[in-house]
Amino acid sequence: MAVTLADVAARARVSAATVSRVLSGNYPVAEGTRGRVLRAVEELAYVVNGPASALAAASSDLVGILVNDIADPFFGIIAGAVQTELSGAAQGGEKLAVVCNTGGSPERELTYLTLLQRQRAAAVVLTGSASEDAAHARALTATLARLADAGTRVVLCGRPTGAATAAETTGAVPGESQGAEEAREPGKARGAGRTLGADETRPRAPLTTLAAPAPLTTLAFDNRGGARQLTAHLIGLGHRRIGCVAGPAGRTTTGERLAGHRAALAAYGIADAPRRTVHGAYDRASGYDAAAELLRREAGLTAIVAANDTAALGVCAAVRDRGLRIPEDVSVAGFDDLPFSVDATPALTTVRLPLQEAGARAGRLAMGRAERPPGGLATLHAELIVRASTSIPYH
Repeated sequence: MAVTLADVAARARVSAATVSRVLSGNYPVAEGTRGRVLRAVEELAYVVNGPASALAAASSDLVGILVNDIADPFFGIIAGAVQTELSGAAQGGEKLAVVCNTGGSPERELTYLTLLQRQRAAAVVLTGSASEDAAHARALTATLARLADAGTRVVLCGRPTGAATAAETTGAVPGESQGAEEAREPGKARGAGRTLGADETRPRAPLTTLAAPAPLTTLAFDNRGGARQLTAHLIGLGHRRIGCVAGPAGRTTTGERLAGHRAALAAYGIADAPRRTVHGAYDRASGYDAAAELLRREAGLTAIVAANDTAALGVCAAVRDRGLRIPEDVSVAGFDDLPFSVDATPALTTVRLPLQEAGARAGRLAMGRAERPPGGLATLHAELIVRASTSIPYH
């Protein structure tokens, strides 16, 4: 049952009129009283109604899109695809997209979701990785449940949930046998031209503790499988001393990609030496610093895998600044297959995620123009793209 203004008033031991004055901010209220009211609002998770003219069960034409960093092409591609679907609806059915840049802050994420609920958003699309902090996961689950209960469609795009166990059934893909997404025999990489369908699923549960409210829909990327393919490719070329520039610690995407990398090492009997992994942000500067540290720790590394393509550019710069050649001395690989990766020098070997397709599908789901996948979960395949930045070790 929704928390009412009267509930807040009872908790704060004031009148409903006083609560209304505090929340409106238009009337003078004693500081102690204001503090009690605001604490009661927080403790009860009370959400103030949006525009006063809106009916209780009505929703607005607003759709919120939460991203970690809008300047990152990963999020820009997804958000752009979502917005295209919102504006491409039939006349009269268009929605207004509001992009909320969280900067990776769990607190900002919850704040934006609460603000969107106050505005009775028609839908919310959360993109990218989430914090692995258990307290935040519980708060996020409760917030999403309130949104869903209020009639807001909630779509997670590129963000897994604990409901991923629903993906334990395998969808057969035309032209590809089941199980083909596992790490292939080293050296047997798939061709670079194929984009995998957005409806393909994987029999693997992503890593996080977030439970999914029933109406919530998840489009998760196979970060673990993609990372495993990438490292297996390097091992197949003959690399055994492989450094890893991992993403920021405590994020679901980082955990999944690192788990895939380690799984490939284990599958071929290669020790996972802690000195060969350095965490950092998903940007060029962090990629540069992490690669410099890895090469300082172990000058004999013959390959480095990066958290994403942007970090891989920094890795390449650090390698060159040490007077080393790519790929003759050190092979470098990225992740995501962002548009610039093919134009890097040399062109980056990477893992392609269907960002455009995922964003478009999320947009259709947000508009109610696409059927939810079985169990509310679809896990989208990752594809190994082999280019010139990786080769056999020359030394």
